[in-house]
Amino acid sequence: MAYDVTGRLHEIFDEQQVSEKFRKREFVLEVQDGQYPEHIKFQMVQDKTSLIDPFKMGDEVKVTFNLRGRGFNKNGQMLYFTNLEAWKIEAGGGGGASYGGGQQQQAAPRPAAQNQNPTLRAQPSAAPIASDDDNDLPF
Repeated sequence: MAYDVTGRLHEIFDEQQVSEKFRKREFVLEVQDGQYPEHIKFQMVQDKTSLIDPFKMGDEVKVTFNLRGRGFNKNGQMLYFTNLEAWKIEAGGGGGASYGGGQQQQAAPRPAAQNQNPTLRAQPSAAPIASDDDNDLPF
């Protein structure tokens, strides 16, 4: 399932080559949620790492992302990881350029996510960012 969130770019990190077959790039989005802003870290993987290039810190953007999670057994103890994998970034004003995914914007409004956060929307995703065969992670 895909989600959308709009906020200001707070920080953009350099691309990291994690292994021979896997690279990622992270960024932080500042989202207003009530009285205090939330700083939410996203990641882009493989060919999506350049999606953030047209933007700079302080820009308002709309990020479409997948919620991803995995378990990893380390020395007999299960550890769990959750990632927000961005696959589309567009200018936050709604009328600007869109970068990513090759997926078409739907004309109908998306249904609200269960948490009823007005800046977060859910929709079915046509395809995952990468399959498990596309990365070289140990988990």
